[in-house]
Amino acid sequence: MTLPRIVVVGGGAGGLELVTRLGRKLGKRKRAEIVLVDRNPTHIWKPLLHEVATGVLDSGLDEVSYQGHSKAHGYHFQRGTLSDLDREARRLTLAPIIGDNGAMVLPSRTLEYDYLVLSLGSVSNDFGTPGVANHCHFLDSPQQAEAFRHDMLNTFLQYSDPERRLHTNLVVGIVGAGATGVELAAELYDASKMLHSYGFTSLNSGQLDVHLIEAAPQILPALPERISKAVHRELEKLGVHIHVDTRVTQADEHGFMTADGTRIDTDLNVWAAGIRAPAFLSDLGLSTERNHQIKVKRSLQSLDDERIFAFGDCAACPQPDGKLVPPRAQAAHQQASRLYRNLVATLEGKPLKDFTFRDRGSLISLAHFDAVGSLMRGASARSLFIEGRIAKVFYASLYRMHQYAIHGAVKTGMTVVVDGINRYLRPKMKLH
Repeated sequence: MTLPRIVVVGGGAGGLELVTRLGRKLGKRKRAEIVLVDRNPTHIWKPLLHEVATGVLDSGLDEVSYQGHSKAHGYHFQRGTLSDLDREARRLTLAPIIGDNGAMVLPSRTLEYDYLVLSLGSVSNDFGTPGVANHCHFLDSPQQAEAFRHDMLNTFLQYSDPERRLHTNLVVGIVGAGATGVELAAELYDASKMLHSYGFTSLNSGQLDVHLIEAAPQILPALPERISKAVHRELEKLGVHIHVDTRVTQADEHGFMTADGTRIDTDLNVWAAGIRAPAFLSDLGLSTERNHQIKVKRSLQSLDDERIFAFGDCAACPQPDGKLVPPRAQAAHQQASRLYRNLVATLEGKPLKDFTFRDRGSLISLAHFDAVGSLMRGASARSLFIEGRIAKVFYASLYRMHQYAIHGAVKTGMTVVVDGINRYLRPKMKLH
């Protein structure tokens, strides 16, 4: 008798947590075949990409091999990119895999499913702003984070020669003051100090200018005002130039133009403003929002097909108050738990339950300098404001919770020990 096949496309935080739980519950017990599809061979927790971008985190040490992880947790992995969907035949098509030399590694393939889960996350939205796509770094993937890191190191190295400097100070422009933009700004000052201490550059943190540009009236516009103001103060102490109520209208190789006609000259450009789901989702024949998010019921089923589910940043999931679930890591984690239960219920012929997002609070890390955030307390949803050392402990625990979800308690505990040893054995940042 053929086992039902559940295919999950997208191995981000939510997708990997989902297939891990499904593999343990269904795959290992031969109750279903669980397949994960992702274009990359490895996984890294997306909220850490700003640390990869500055070299504070070595992606080679922290990334998880899907192939190895799948063997240990009862699911199968196929590397590939979703290119087409045939709902009637319950079949998806994976695009050819092309190697670094341009040669084809694998041709186009098809994969049949009984239930399909789309967990493709989101990418930055440049809103069609001229020059952004060609002249800005994005931090949506480990590859993009590594590309920025190489460019950053080369720029710091270039500024060691006074005759090669374009400006008095090295200038980085970051558009978008959400969590990624804010945390990257702080990490850059930390990175400049470490690069100077290692003798990599003659520049110190006082010779770095970071411009953080936000179209909204405050930084971290999606978070409570108290957090925004606290982070604003800390960033200004570091030396960050903060521009709020400032809309970028054009980008070029050496800076940005704003709506009021001001020019901000830079050496490095980063675009971290806005999010949207991958555009090809609107070509799959499913109902989507303008930002390409797939419209789903509160059960996380597509409006158009009860055998197709979507969650995380790529899904537009309504809540009882009419608002959509916010595109946050904790939402994807909660949805993965609900979807796991709903998929098991589906196989058992039981009714599905609706998803309700519960805000557990928000935490922002400013490198080693500080951390700020709030924790939600109980059903009253009153928030407890925290900062400093205790906030940093809670922030670090978020990643450990993700590791616990995909590795279990024993391996996570061993990883904590190894990470502590590496802090003494290895440089504090990746210098090559």
